[in-house]
Amino acid sequence: MKFKADEIASVIQQEIEQFRSQIDVREVGRVLEVGDGIARVYGLSGVMSGEMVEFPGGVNGLAFNLEENSVGVIILGDFLGINEGDEVRSTGRLLSVPVGEAVLGRVIDPLGNPLDGKSPIQTTERRDVETIAVGIAGRQPVNEPLQTGIKAIDAMTPIGRGQRELIIGDRKTGKTAICVDTILNQKGTGVKCFYVAIGQKESNVARLVEMLRKNGAMDYTTVIVAGASDPAPLQYVAPYAGCAMAEHFMFHGGHALIIYDDLSKQATAYRQLSLLMRRPPGREAYPGDVFYCHSRLLERAAKLSDKLGGGSLTALPIVETLEGEVSAYIPTNVISITDGQIYLQPDLFFAGQRPAMNVGISVSRVGGKAQVPSMKKVAGGLRLDLAAFRELEAFAQLGTDLDPATQARLDRGYRMTELLKQGLGKPMHVTDQVMVIYAGTRGWVDRVPVEQVREWEPKFLEFIHDRKHDLWQRLTDSGRMDDDTAANLDAAIGEFNAIFLEEKKPRETVMA
Repeated sequence: MKFKADEIASVIQQEIEQFRSQIDVREVGRVLEVGDGIARVYGLSGVMSGEMVEFPGGVNGLAFNLEENSVGVIILGDFLGINEGDEVRSTGRLLSVPVGEAVLGRVIDPLGNPLDGKSPIQTTERRDVETIAVGIAGRQPVNEPLQTGIKAIDAMTPIGRGQRELIIGDRKTGKTAICVDTILNQKGTGVKCFYVAIGQKESNVARLVEMLRKNGAMDYTTVIVAGASDPAPLQYVAPYAGCAMAEHFMFHGGHALIIYDDLSKQATAYRQLSLLMRRPPGREAYPGDVFYCHSRLLERAAKLSDKLGGGSLTALPIVETLEGEVSAYIPTNVISITDGQIYLQPDLFFAGQRPAMNVGISVSRVGGKAQVPSMKKVAGGLRLDLAAFRELEAFAQLGTDLDPATQARLDRGYRMTELLKQGLGKPMHVTDQVMVIYAGTRGWVDRVPVEQVREWEPKFLEFIHDRKHDLWQRLTDSGRMDDDTAANLDAAIGEFNAIFLEEKKPRETVMA
């Protein structure tokens, strides 16, 4: 067998060209102990806080506790395959997740791995999970509405783009339902939606994803899941991962909405990790920095200045209370960080008031700045009127005789309460909301029997869309309720009421 010298020379030449005199220098440590989602590692003396480390089998961890003789690492994945004595390598990188258009329409875990049975996410762009929030100079006031499609919220506790509005209440009071309706209402607005499920039952998440898919909302939505069966480190990291994905759109001049469902479960996961790491416990056994855990997350929601592109990230954190205890540790922490809260009361929920919003405690600190002018005008005093009605209703239950004026206020309150009821998955256009609330607050529904109010509303809107569409279009285009529009709307409601009340009038039976 003869060797060809020119072939050998070309191969050697190629190898020389590809040679890089680079040595892979990485710190290597050993696992001292492992269990419950954490590991103690010896030998990584140069590792930084928050740096990623690599275990055998490709499992990643995050340096959480830097102690004198060891490093406490939280394991992001299956910790059962890691054993004492295993080798651990530092990576010199921070934890990052894939971002961009590729994540939309997907169900993924907090590390960006697919959970929907589809192919891995194909994107070259990544973003660090932990980033510092934009400073004061990089923000501008919140003044652009983010419509939820829910009458009670858009009228009384409006949400603006860049705002952080807490949704708080006991379990099974409709917190997630509000968020789902808000996502559905962003269809066609260009707002990208991110739903972070922390510690939720996977059957509930599957149901939610199916509902979003059925309504065509998955096209602009990403669902990040750290379920109830996932280890505590993933539940702790999930909100930051979702926030990083949403921030990508904000910093590219777009608008994003992120829902954290819910932060009380994330706080529980953080408490678990901290106690396992022997960090000193504080109130309710939470670590002392649990406030910082939530504040550094929620401060990342902002309306950016025009210099930075004018994008926005709106956050709707959810916190679950026990027996309506709003003054507990985590609820008070998150209330103090956010720009308002929507408090859902179990009594109202079981009485059939959906959404079960307590208007006395619920507030939006952005207020009318986040409303279209027409809504601001018609719903100006609605919150105070309803809060007064609730007090009056409690007084009326004592069975005392009421004067006609008080009875009239009660009757209108009952009708407004019926008008503000809304079913799941039925977000309403803001102009429809304005017209319905205008009719209620101006007394046009006073003659309609309370039990017929829910029937009156869809028929009235159908009448407006069919016969008075030009009036609806004018109000939508201008966004203002001027005297001329109000007069035309009054005439339209009067015309419809005449038809509706005539239809509902009991027919006189003719005696044979």
